[in-house]
Amino acid sequence: MASNPYFSLAVLFVGALGFGLAPLALAWVWAKVFSPSKPNALKNAVYECGLESKGDAWVQYRSGYYLYAIIFLIFDVEAVFLLPFAVAFTGLGLAASLSMLVFVLLLVEGLAWAWAKGVLTWA
Repeated sequence: MASNPYFSLAVLFVGALGFGLAPLALAWVWAKVFSPSKPNALKNAVYECGLESKGDAWVQYRSGYYLYAIIFLIFDVEAVFLLPFAVAFTGLGLAASLSMLVFVLLLVEGLAWAWAKGVLTWA
C-alpha cells in the first residue's frame, strides 16, 4: 500500500481536507448541542454595528477615492520592489541597475500622467 507513489499525496490530501473540515464540523456540533435556537423578530433583524438601519443603504461615492487608493497601491508595491534592490545595490551589475532605472522611470511616468490628468487633486 505504501509502495504506491501517490500514497503520500493521498495522505496529505486527506489530512488537509480533515484540517479544514474538522473545525467546521466541531462548530456545527457545538451549535446544535449547546446553542439554544430561539429565533424571534429582534434576533433576526438586520443591523450594522449594533444600530438599526434607517433609509436606503445605497450611498454613491466619488470615483476619486478609488483612484487615490489605486495610486497608493501602485506606489506601495513600488516600495516593496525597490527595497531588495536598495539592499543589494553594491553587489549588482550594470544590467540590474539599468533595469531598476527603467522601472523607476516607468513609475515616475505613471505619477506624471496621474498628476497631469488631475487624479491627485482632491477637490
